[in-house]
This record gives sequence, structure tokens and C-alpha cells, in this order.
Amino acid sequence: MEIFHISAECYPVAKVGGLADVVGALPKYQSKAGHQLRVVIPCYDTKFIKDHDFDSVFEGEIKMGNHHFHFKVLKEITDKLGFQLYLIDIPEQFSRTEVYGYEDDIERFLSFQIAVLDWIAQRDEIPSIINCHDHHTGLIPFMMLYSDKYRRLANTASVITIHNGLYQGQFGFDKLNYIPEFDLSHVNVLEWDNCINSLAVAIKCALAVTTVSPNYLNEINNYANGLESLFNTVRYKSKGILNGIDTEVWNPAKDKMLEKNYSVENFENGKQINKKILCTLFELDPAKPLFSFIGRLFEEKGGDLLPQASALALSENFKEINILVLGSGKSEIENQLKSLLVDYKGNYNVFIGYNEELAHLIYAGADFLLMPSRVEPCGLNQMYSLQYGTIPIVRRTGGLKDTVIDFGDNGNGICHDQASVGDICYSIRRAIQLYKDKEHLNKIRELGMKTDHSWERVCQEYLELYHLITDKI
Repeated sequence: MEIFHISAECYPVAKVGGLADVVGALPKYQSKAGHQLRVVIPCYDTKFIKDHDFDSVFEGEIKMGNHHFHFKVLKEITDKLGFQLYLIDIPEQFSRTEVYGYEDDIERFLSFQIAVLDWIAQRDEIPSIINCHDHHTGLIPFMMLYSDKYRRLANTASVITIHNGLYQGQFGFDKLNYIPEFDLSHVNVLEWDNCINSLAVAIKCALAVTTVSPNYLNEINNYANGLESLFNTVRYKSKGILNGIDTEVWNPAKDKMLEKNYSVENFENGKQINKKILCTLFELDPAKPLFSFIGRLFEEKGGDLLPQASALALSENFKEINILVLGSGKSEIENQLKSLLVDYKGNYNVFIGYNEELAHLIYAGADFLLMPSRVEPCGLNQMYSLQYGTIPIVRRTGGLKDTVIDFGDNGNGICHDQASVGDICYSIRRAIQLYKDKEHLNKIRELGMKTDHSWERVCQEYLELYHLITDKI
């Protein structure tokens, strides 16, 4: 099969969150399985793009209302990522430092989607599958079905993969003329709650809907920011497929970003060496249990709970623990976390921002990973931590519930039910007691490291779905 993945992100080209990790890994394993893989993302102003060579394979013009854009399709010439990478180069729209967050994001990603289809529709071969990711690509299934200029693609199978259903790409009908010409009798397909909702459109039009974990598929039927009834009506074509992790990138035995490599056979010594390096960097005591957080500092991730939970945990336990936070997000949360250094320096530290090498070292050197998420469709951090022998402390939600079982139930982590300071601190107290029982601690670490979260398994689930829907066409 020839399979296209269309996305706003792809690691290591452009990354904001877990979407990039998925789009950077799944196609690689589908390619290894013998299929032709193409990944298409916008051409941003990123280091990866500046450092690699691309050939121009197509040029075109986009008309969106009164806006006109020239675009190029650029192909990375070495296929070094394990699949063919293509960039849609629209300088006015994407030659910027950030992926998202601009007032014209609707126009930016709509122009991207139109350019993608303009290019694919004129190719000699029609793809078997076009797999769209999140709302930034949500209008593609509609345009394939109904836009006059894309009639060649009307029988191409489309899939929408939902990484986070809270973000939906809504915009007003005043921008309807941005969408390439279609029979207006189908305009009702675009409408949801009196506006054009990109994610809702994709859910209606795609032949299959996937979420990034089975539990998240259940959750969005009850909590989906207004799309609950729609998700319930398309349950027949929906499937929850748990994400995997790229074990070529996330492997403590081979990870070049670590001070000391280790495996499940010798993790105790390897983790301790990495912990000492990490604690030296942040002026912490390697003899104490190290709790870490890696991620975005927003309410969705429970980031707003971290300042109070950290202060309370450090106070209650008389500074007999270490806490290290790596992340960025709301300035209010960042400032609260930085202010804790006044009272808890020596047992607490924070790195505001994101650093890939530091993240790898934290997964290897920390003892516990905090994930008190309010929303976590899949979550990859808990899988990384399990792979590195770091015990995840998670709230039972989304993919966290699918992947982490409490050690009290002979599982691989520590779980709590509420996104609250009290539940976080209670779980930390349980972790402190566990840390004192080295034999039990190491059994849980070993169990986590032996858990299979590889993409080979996930890849097969997607391929089975692709075959199912293409057989129906």
C-alpha cells in the first residue's frame, strides 16, 4: 500500500508534543512492514530543515478567497527518517519560529491542506490511504469527497487519528469561500454548533476514526468539548489504538544521551550513575528518591497542581525527597515553580523550557515520574519512563489507565483517581515507602522495562484497519 500521513508535526523535524513522536515513528515501522510511506508536514523555520537537503518535486498556486499563495513541495533527499518526508513550503504562512499560536492559524493550516491535495491529486498514482492527524488536517477527508478539483481522490480511503479531541479548529462560515469549490448541497457536512468545525468534519467524512488509546475512545464519548453525540454516532467506524514508542530512540541500552547505558539485566547500577550526574547538575542529593515531571505546564497536564503539591510533599517529608521539573507553559505556573527554589533549594529544582537530551537523562536517572494529567489521550512519557526503569505515578485517565497498573495490583506503577494535590501527595508518600523496599522497587522496575510498548505491535493494528476499509471501497 501507498500510505500518506498528513500532520502539523513530525519528530525530529518539528515537535510540540506527542503528535510529533507518533508521526515520526509509526510511518517508519509501516515502511519496515513493506509499504510505501509518505509523511507531509508544513515547511517551518526549524533546525532540522535548515540542516538537511531537499529537492523541489512540485509547485503550484493556491487561491483562498482573496488570498493567493505560491507553494512548493520539497522532498528530503536521503529518506534518513525511514520514510519519505515531504514539506509544503508556503513562506508567508510557515516560515516562522513556532508551529502554532498565530492569529491566522486557520488560514495557515487550510492553505497547507489545499496544497497537499493539489499535489496528491495530480500525481500519476493515487494513494491507498490518507491518514490525517488532528484538526489541522481535518478538512482533507471532506475536500477529497466533495471538492470538484479532487474528484480523483473520492475513492481513496481516509482515516482521521485523534491525538487530542479538545482542540477542534473551529472557524466561521465567513471563510467558507477559502475551501475549494464544492456542491453547496453538502455544506451541512461542515457545520457543527453554527460554525465550521474541522475535527467534526473529519469525523463525519473519514472512513475510519482512530484515537490514540482504547480508554480515550471511551472517554470522548462522554467528554469531547461538545462533540460527544457525534462520537457516539460514529462508534461503528472508530477504534482505539494505543500508541507505541520508538525503541530505537528510547532504549536505555543504546541511548547516546545517557552517561551510562543499561538494560533490564543491569539497570540498578546504570540508573544510579545517571542519577548522580543528574543530581550533580541540579544540586540534589542522589541518596534520596528523585521525583520528576516532564511536560507542558498547563491545566490539561495537571501542571497547575505541581507548585502546591511539590511544596506540600517537600514539607511533609522534611525534605527527604528530591523533585525536579522540566517543562514550560503558563507563565503563572512557571513563576510559582521557580519561587519554590527560595525554600527548597537542595531538594528541588526546575528547568523552564524543553531540552531533549535532559529529558532522556531524567527518564534514566529519576526514580519516579509524575503525571497527574486531567486529560491524557494516550501519553508517551509513562511509556518512556517504564522503558527506562522509572516508575510512573499517574492519574487513571486516557492512555495512562491503559498502560499503568498500580503496584498494589501487581502492576508496574502507582495510580490515583483524582487530579488533585491530595492524591498526588498521597501517591508520593506511597512511593517513598516503596523506595525503602529495594527488592520490591526493583521488581516493579524490571516489570516496567519488560513491558512491550513497541511500534511493531501498533503498526500491525493500523495496517489491519487500513486493509479493512480499503476492502470496502
